[in-house]
Amino acid sequence: MTEENRNEVTEEEAVEAAKEQVQVDTPDDTTAQDVFAENEKQQVQPAVEIDDAASGESMSDVMRDVDDITPGDLVKGEVLTIDNDKQVIVGLEGGQEGVIPPRELSTERFDKPSDVVSIGETIDVVVLRDVKDKEQGSFILSKKRVDQRKVWEELQQKYDNNEVIEATVSRVVKGGLTIDLGVRGFVPASQIDTHFVSDLNQFEGNTYNFKIIEIDPKERQLILSRKVLLEKERAAEREEALEKLEEGSVVEGEVVRLTNFGAFVNVGGVDGLIHISEIAHERIASPKDKLSKGDKVEVKVLKVDKEQERVSLSIKETLPGPWDNIEEELPAGSVTKGTVKRVTDFGAFVEVKPGVEGLVHISEMAHKHVETPHEVVAKDEELDVKVLSVKPDEERISLSIKALKENPNESADTEKPKAAPKKKAEDKPEIKQPALRDEDDEGAFTLGDQIGDQLSGFMDEDDEE
Repeated sequence: MTEENRNEVTEEEAVEAAKEQVQVDTPDDTTAQDVFAENEKQQVQPAVEIDDAASGESMSDVMRDVDDITPGDLVKGEVLTIDNDKQVIVGLEGGQEGVIPPRELSTERFDKPSDVVSIGETIDVVVLRDVKDKEQGSFILSKKRVDQRKVWEELQQKYDNNEVIEATVSRVVKGGLTIDLGVRGFVPASQIDTHFVSDLNQFEGNTYNFKIIEIDPKERQLILSRKVLLEKERAAEREEALEKLEEGSVVEGEVVRLTNFGAFVNVGGVDGLIHISEIAHERIASPKDKLSKGDKVEVKVLKVDKEQERVSLSIKETLPGPWDNIEEELPAGSVTKGTVKRVTDFGAFVEVKPGVEGLVHISEMAHKHVETPHEVVAKDEELDVKVLSVKPDEERISLSIKALKENPNESADTEKPKAAPKKKAEDKPEIKQPALRDEDDEGAFTLGDQIGDQLSGFMDEDDEE
C-alpha cells in the first residue's frame, strides 16, 4: 500500500476518533456529519480531512469512491502471504485483498512463488476480475500481465530506435522459431538466415541477435528477423573484401554452394563464381565431380566487378598445365590408353590425360575404308592409341588406332604362293624356221616352190577329169 492509502481509515474509525477529540458522549444514532459539525464548533481537526467537494457527501460515499476497484485497473499492492496452493495474497487499497494465481505471477518459469516475489514487497498488478467468494480475496490479479505490458513498452521503444535485441530461441514451431522476451516473439523461417534452411532444430536453445520488423502490442504480435542483421553484416564484409581482392592474385576460399554451371566460393566475405570450365583442365560433367560444399580451395582471381559485386575465380589457373612436358610424357611413337570424348565426321577426339585430347583422323582408324568414325569408335570408349606427333605449342596430338593393328592386306600378300621364274630367252629350245631362200644352199627350196608343186598337182587332177 502507498503511504496515502495507509493513512486512510474506515468510517467507524473516523467516528471513534472524532468522539475522542471532542471528548463528549454521543448517542447511538450519531452520524458522521454530526460528529464533524461538533468538531467545527469545538475547532477540533478531524482524523480524516474532507475537502469542500466531499463535505456534502456521506462518509459511505467517500469510502465507496476510495474502494472503487474494477477489472482492468492497474494498482499497487503489498505481498501479504503465499498460501498452500502457491497463490500470492496481495493487500490492495481500501483494505481489500486479491490473489495472484501461479500462472499469472511471472512471464518466466519458476519453481516456487518466493523466487518471484517476497512478503512485504510492493508490486504492480492488474485486476483481471472480481470474485463472489471473497474468502481468498475480492479480486483475481496478475503480475505477469503488468510485466508483459512493461515489456511491450520497452520493445516498442527498441523498435522505434532501430535497436538490436539479443534473445534465446525457445523452440521450433511450424514455419519458424519462437523467442521468449517476456512476451512471445516469432521468427519466420524465411527470416532466420540469408539462405534457405531445411533443418530448424539446429537453432533451438541458441542465443542470437534479432531485429524487430513488426510489432503490435494490442494484437500481441511480435515478428523478429535474424536475416536482416546477417545481410547487413555480410554487405559490410563484401565491401571490405572487394577492396582487398586484386585481379591475378591467388587466395584461399571455401566452397559454399554448388550449381549446374559452377561453384560459389567465399573469399574473405564475398562469394565468387568458379565457372564449370574453370574448375579443372579436363572436361567435367558436373562441379560435384570435383568439389563438395565446405571444401577449402585455392583460387585465382580472374576479374573483380565492384559495382556489380561480382568476382570471377578459377581453380584451373592454379594447377600445372596439362600440356607442360607433354613431349616427355607422350613422345611420338609411344602407345597409351585414352577415352573417346567426341566423335565427329572427320575423326574422334581421345583424351590421353586430364586436359589433353588428341585427334584420331578417320584415315587412322582402320586399314580398310571407313565411311564414318561411328563404325569404329563410340563416345566414352576406352582404347589403345599410338602417338604419331606432338605439337605442344599448338596443343595438338595426332593419334592412330590402325597403327597398332596388323594390315590384313599385307598378310594376304605374304601367304600367296610365289610364281615360277620366267625362263630366259637363251633357255628356250631352238626352233628352226624354214628359210625362204638360201643362196648358198642349192638343195634348199622355197615356200613358193612347195606350194607351186602342190598347186600344179591339183591342177593336173582337174584337167584329167
